[in-house]
Amino acid sequence: MAAAGSIDGKTVFITGGARGVGEEVARRLHARGARLVLTDLDEPPLAALRDRLGAERVHTVTADVRDLSAMEAAAAGAIDRFGGIDVVMANAGIASYGSVLQVDPQAFRTLMDVNVLGVFHTVRATLPSVLERRGYVLIVSSLAAYAAAPGLAPYNATKAAVEHFANALRLEVGYRGVDVGSAHMSWIDTPLVRDTRADLPTFTEMISRLPFPLNRTTSVEACGAAFVSGIEKRNRQINSPGWVGLMRWLKPVLSTPIGETPVLKFVPDLLPRMDAEVAALGRSMGTRTKDLEDR
Repeated sequence: MAAAGSIDGKTVFITGGARGVGEEVARRLHARGARLVLTDLDEPPLAALRDRLGAERVHTVTADVRDLSAMEAAAAGAIDRFGGIDVVMANAGIASYGSVLQVDPQAFRTLMDVNVLGVFHTVRATLPSVLERRGYVLIVSSLAAYAAAPGLAPYNATKAAVEHFANALRLEVGYRGVDVGSAHMSWIDTPLVRDTRADLPTFTEMISRLPFPLNRTTSVEACGAAFVSGIEKRNRQINSPGWVGLMRWLKPVLSTPIGETPVLKFVPDLLPRMDAEVAALGRSMGTRTKDLEDR
């Protein structure tokens, strides 16, 4: 019999499961005996991950979180295959490039649809089964929900939105035995962050000019370990690295003149250069995201 808090034998539904943190968490949970339902819009790496882990305990679905019917079908497939869903990790997310004056309005809309509406669709589709099993829902937010960054206003807005979505959901389902957590990460060495660094030299410069420890980047492996530990404990918040939790308590200060001073020092020089780089790219999102949108 699995120990209390163990994920062994549980079914975990993860969106954005093909790469980055989603992939890392999937691998670690699989090693602990979990059964996985992985969704992503990018089919080749999703299939490759299934093949590496073995299909016996892994079910993959190529699906767009913006499509509620697709997420409902994925949830139904999970129930047909494994009998139900114990844990949901609403992880799928993208980023946009450029200031409010520069970002492509369509990219802004796409970001909102994926990062916010996609979380709603994921939870809406899977929650009936999670309620039956008195399970756990993890909403992947970000340090961006606590501390804003110039040039990332759309991303900041979506991550603040889904954190509060998690807070409201917790109030709705807690009395029914379901726990809800939100995950908050600083800069993680994911494909999303690497793509942004490659596209925008000013992005790397901005990170380097932030005060310590906000200028540090964490490995995907360390982030995945923190997520798995938090999932097993059904935590209300998962912070990676651990100091991100302090930012939650400092949030009221970070949006005051005192808290904004370190960033305001470099914005007049850096933001116009960042917008010029975005204009030269001719797009407001990463190459991989743009390619998936154009398919």
